[in-house]
Parts: sequence; structure tokens; C-alpha cells
Amino acid sequence: MALSKLPLYSVFFFLYTSLFISSQALSSKIAVAQIKDQQDNEPFVGINMGEDVSNLMSAAELVSFLQFQKVTHIKLYDADPDILKALAKTKIRVIISVPNNQLLAIGSSNTTAASWIGKNVVAYYPQTVITAIAVGDEVLTTVPSSAPLLMPAIESLYSALVAANLHNQIKISTPHSASIILDPFPPSQSFFNQCWISVIQPLLQFLSKTGSPLMMNFYPYYVFMQNKGVVPLDNSLFKPLKPSQEMVDPNTLLHYTNVLDAMVDAAYFSMRSMNFTDVVVLVTESGWPSKGGSKEPYATIDNADTYNSNLIKHVLDRSGTPLHPEITSSVYLYELFNEDLRSPPVSEANWGLFYANSTPVYLLHVSGSGTFLANDTTNRTYCIVMDGVDSKTLQAALDWACGPGRANCSETQPGENCFQPNNVKNHASYAFDSYYQKQGRAAGSCDFKGVAMITTTDPSHGSCIFPGSKKIANEARTVVNTTSPSNGAGGSRLISFYSSRISAVDKALKTFLTIIFSILLYIPFMMF
Repeated sequence: MALSKLPLYSVFFFLYTSLFISSQALSSKIAVAQIKDQQDNEPFVGINMGEDVSNLMSAAELVSFLQFQKVTHIKLYDADPDILKALAKTKIRVIISVPNNQLLAIGSSNTTAASWIGKNVVAYYPQTVITAIAVGDEVLTTVPSSAPLLMPAIESLYSALVAANLHNQIKISTPHSASIILDPFPPSQSFFNQCWISVIQPLLQFLSKTGSPLMMNFYPYYVFMQNKGVVPLDNSLFKPLKPSQEMVDPNTLLHYTNVLDAMVDAAYFSMRSMNFTDVVVLVTESGWPSKGGSKEPYATIDNADTYNSNLIKHVLDRSGTPLHPEITSSVYLYELFNEDLRSPPVSEANWGLFYANSTPVYLLHVSGSGTFLANDTTNRTYCIVMDGVDSKTLQAALDWACGPGRANCSETQPGENCFQPNNVKNHASYAFDSYYQKQGRAAGSCDFKGVAMITTTDPSHGSCIFPGSKKIANEARTVVNTTSPSNGAGGSRLISFYSSRISAVDKALKTFLTIIFSILLYIPFMMF
């Protein structure tokens, strides 16, 4: 009689097994979707790649270099087929561009637009992860005669993406110069140049409808140069400010500690004045030149290093802006290489982080900010005493470092490894470096009222190993490089949160299904 019930039992077992497998598959899909959604929405730092470079490396070498530097997002000024092909299967995300000289053809013909999408997008996607198309570059201010063609070109390209069923994966927008925004400070009074409203109005409608960003090229360097004496250099370079030095918007009472945030908020206020509040700002260019002519005294390696290092940290800290602390705009640095073929002024050829031969123009200070550009040797910088500092001033700085600064000065005590040579300069260098390393090599943490400087030469000697020494940094670097590219620590917390939540769902499903299985298992034998 029991044997006659076996088929029914088998059915129950089959149902349980099917439900269990389905729940596992569902949980897996939820995990993948949530992590993917997190990755797509995390703010990141990308980099622009101009090609006015003599002896530019091959596309394959270029992509290998990007991977070595942990670059995850790039922007091209065209749709170079060699680079797009070399990017295949690398997971590096790329914005491709329609050059200004192609706007006429694309804006005048849907067929030409469809052909462009087929040739430059469909031919490579999804093996090459194309995330957006930048239509033109600063069209309104550099080639105003092409302004009437801008929206027709954008609409035609979008229609071609729709036809290829790629309109949800690839966004379309157009980069603008900051000069399309008038009266940029205070940000709350900003508005778009009325001369371009006939283009900006339909553009914002399109961006809102398609979920695409407003692309803006923002350069605090030019703001500072055009407003010297009004805009302090420290505000432009993201340097730490005293409350009295912060810029305050008198209408909103929002405090601005840096120029870039003010520029981003000016864009948001300008859109708000036109009743658009659902379009995010993407900074498609920002940077600082490392060299300039006689009339460009602030184009220096130190300023470029400070600006770009602090900009990277600012984005990856995800602190947003005073108006939108919940939204951090992603930024594309300008640029990867010095474009030595660019026309004067001198600064035009000196915006790059690297020379064409891939050696760094300067050493970015980005350690601790994820893995972006983690291989630029920034883990080997030290803070030491400058030459020629008088002993009294140096002693005061040493006292502060070992006292309120909480530097580790125990190694400079009698009998310890760094006591000799027994002089204030040696002891101060060790203390300064201890403080500098504890502060994560943050901008301004190696100053001590002007008596300290950053060096790439390891000051360790004999058995005295400085806190930032390569022997110690190697271990720290291994820890830093375990984070996901462009995510920072917060990303790990989000993944942990999602994993915990998914784990809880799994446990609940398994418990529920176990109870059901027990009941189903029991029912057949109740029928005897």
C-alpha cells in the first residue's frame, strides 16, 4: 500500500526541488542586478584621451597602459576604430564622440546618423563597453554656426540607437563650456545664456526624457586666472580652508569650500530656473596645466598635482555638493597625455598626467582612494624637513607634530632606531613623515607652516625605517588594491549590505521551503 503512494511522494519531492532551485536562481539574479546597479551609479573618475601627441603608443599598448593604471572610464574625442577594437573585453567604459566637423552630415540626414551608429557603436558593442555618445564639443561657444544642427544630430543618433535597441544602454548628450552659464557666483543666481535658450530648452527636455546627463567642461583654473584677487588659489585647488575663507551664497547660505562645487551647483540652479530638476551633471573635462608661459605663472607642477589629486579624492569621497550632497558628479580628468602638438599658449600642451612615453609628469597623491591610478608610485612619497630652516622654528613644528599632531615620535627617543643622528632636523623629518602618512598623504598635511616638503626619495637610513618607506607601503598597497575600481570603501559597505540582505532572503526562503517540504512529506503517510 505504501508503494502505491510513492508516485505522489515523488511529485512532492520534485516540487520541492524545483522551488528550491528556482529560489537559488532568483537570489543569484537579485545579487547580480543589485551589484550591477551599484556599479553603474557609483561616482567615478575617468580620463580624457586626446591624440595630438607625437609618437603616440599603439592602441593595444594604450589599452594595456590604461589597465595597468586601473583606469575604468575613458572619453575619446572621436570613435577611433583601433582603440575601440583594443578595448574589447576589457570592461573599460568609454564615451565616444562625434567631432564638430561631422555635425552637418549627421544633423542633416537620418541615414548618415544610422550609418554612424552602425559603424561606431553596433560594430563594437557590447564587447567594447560604450556608455555614451558626446555629440560635438562645446558647439555653442566654439562653432556657434553649427548650433542649429546640434539637436537634429542628437535626435537622429538617438533614433538610430532606438532602431538598434541600444537606447537604454547608451546615453547621448553634448559637452558644454562653462561660459554658457552666466553670473555663476553665487550659484543660486546662475542662469543659462539667453542667446542659446532655443537650443538648451529642447536639449534639457531630451536629457530629462532619456535619463542622460548634462555634460559640462569645468575648469577652476580658468575661473581663478580670470578672477585673480577675487577667487583665492586655495579655493580653486581644493585646499583645506578656514570657515572665514569659504565662499557663501547669500541667498541660500550654502558654504562652498571649492570652486568646482560652486560651478556644478551653478549648473543645477540654471536648470532649476528652467524647471528641470531630474538631470544630473557629468563633468566631462576638468584639470590643471602643469606648465605655462610667462603669462601663466600658476600653471605649475605643484598646482596641477594638488588640483588633480584633491579632485580625485573629492569625487571618490562621494560628498556631493552643498546643494546636492546626495549627488556626486563623476568627472573626466583632462587629460591622459601631454598633447605636445597643440598650438600655443604653452599650457595647451601641458594638461596631461603622463608624457607620451607613459612616464608621469608628476606624482599624484591618490593612495587610499581606491585603485584608480594606483600604479603612479604615490605610495612612495615622504614628508621631510626643508633645507635652511632655523632650529627654533623647526623645534616648534616638531613639538606640534609630536603633541597635538599625534605623530609617532617614539622611534626618535634615546636608544631607538631613529634617535641618531641626534638633531632636531632628523627627528622632525621622522615626525613629519609619521603625521603625513597618518593623514593619508592628504593635501596640506606636509606643510608645518612652510618648513616641510614632499620628496620621492626614501629618507630611511640604516635601521631607521620611515613610516612611508616602501617596505611598509607595499603591504598597505596590497590592501588598497583589494577595493573595486572607482568605488572606494563605501562601495564595499554597499556590497556587504546587499550581500547581507540577500543572505537574509535566502535563509527565509530556505526555512519556508523546508517547512513546506516537511508538510508535504507528512501528508502522504497521513493518507494510510
